[in-house]
Amino acid sequence: MLTIGWFSTGRDEAARQLLQVVHESIQSGEIEGEIVFVFSNREPGESKESDLFFKLVHSYHIPLTCFSFKKFKATPDAAVAVKEAALPQWRLEYDREVMERLQGFIPDLCVLAGYMLIVGEEMCHRYNMINLHPAAPGGPIGSWQEVIWTLIENKVKESGVMMHLVTPELDRGPVIAYCTFPITGEPFDKHWQETEKRPIAEPKKEQGEDNALFRLIRQHGLAREFPLIVSTLKAFAQGKIRISGAKKVIDSQGKPIAGYDLTSEVNRMVKLK
Repeated sequence: MLTIGWFSTGRDEAARQLLQVVHESIQSGEIEGEIVFVFSNREPGESKESDLFFKLVHSYHIPLTCFSFKKFKATPDAAVAVKEAALPQWRLEYDREVMERLQGFIPDLCVLAGYMLIVGEEMCHRYNMINLHPAAPGGPIGSWQEVIWTLIENKVKESGVMMHLVTPELDRGPVIAYCTFPITGEPFDKHWQETEKRPIAEPKKEQGEDNALFRLIRQHGLAREFPLIVSTLKAFAQGKIRISGAKKVIDSQGKPIAGYDLTSEVNRMVKLK
């Protein structure tokens, strides 16, 4: 049975939905595994959304560990930076404290699903961590909002969703599994036409996330996140995908792979209103 550690900031409804989908897939037997803990970098009372996430975790009777990175950052010793380090000193110390608090758990795999912190090198070495990223391999990095605006500004014709191995380099770890989908044609084209009428900076400032094209791309991406993460965890549980001691993505025969293209499988499972 695959043992899973779940990392999430729990900042929105999507974070709750991702946990819910995976939990239900485990309960139904689709994923032969167990979520042995949930970790959040927020604590109760910091956000209404994360409090709702914590309530969901408790309803599943999954052990929950909360440790506020904002409160940790505010301590006097946490503001000192390290020269030539990828992350400031307080972030490295924060990760060490997280690992200390989770030392009683030894998961086979850790899933970052809406975890809004870059993971430092030490934690990457400690755990086999995979991240859900709302872009195709080689696509934009950053939050899902940043990804979508980059797609629109660059007039990209295709997007996707991927699961990748977590490394200190943001959103650039080895690809584990992915799917792609077009963002041109129906029903996208009429919204693309609107972007041709004026500089994209104007609707971005005026409408923000309410922009019709932005919302449509998000809708299609989010609909694929759920089946992709379930299919990926299912493949891990079945031994079709593994992570070697050298942090390489390998198949059941021990051969390196460049990521499974699950586009056809995921698209069959997509449900859009």
